[in-house]
Amino acid sequence: MDLKMELTVMAANVAALLKKRKCKVSVVESSAGGLISASLLSIPGASNYFVGGGVIYTRDARRGLLGLPEKAATMRGSCEEYALIAAQAMRERLSTDWALCETGASGPSNNSYGDSAGHCCIAIAGPIEIAITIETESDQREQNMWHFASAALELLEATLRETAGD
Repeated sequence: MDLKMELTVMAANVAALLKKRKCKVSVVESSAGGLISASLLSIPGASNYFVGGGVIYTRDARRGLLGLPEKAATMRGSCEEYALIAAQAMRERLSTDWALCETGASGPSNNSYGDSAGHCCIAIAGPIEIAITIETESDQREQNMWHFASAALELLEATLRETAGD
C-alpha cells in the first residue's frame, strides 16, 4: 500500500471514531508539513469532526498562532513536553475534545535543536494525554514526513479506541 493510501485509510478510521463519539479534533503539526490535517480533511464529512489547526514551523508561529507563553514558545520544540503543551494549547484555543501535535526533524539534516533527522515527538491532549517519541533513523525528508503523519494518526486512533474500550 502506498503512503498516501495508508494515510487515507488511517484518517478514515479516525474520522469514523470521532463521528461515532461526536467528538472534534484540532491539529498542530510541524515537520509533517500539513499531511495530518490534509489526511483528516480528505474524508467526506470532515466538518463533523475537524475544527482546524496549523503548521507551526517556527518560534514566531508558536507565539502568534498558539499563543504560547514565552517560556514554552522558546523551549526545545522536538520534545514530548513541548508536544503536549502545544496540543493542550490548540485544544483550548479551538475548544476541541482532542488535539494532536507532531513536532520533529524531517531532514535531511538535524533540526535547530540538534535532533537527528527522523526524530519526532507526538502528543495527544484530551480526556487522556499521552506523548511518544519515534526515531526513523532516516534522513529522507519526504519519507519522514509521511512516516510522522502515519505515526500521529496511529496514536490518535489507538487513543480514541482506548478511551472508548474498543
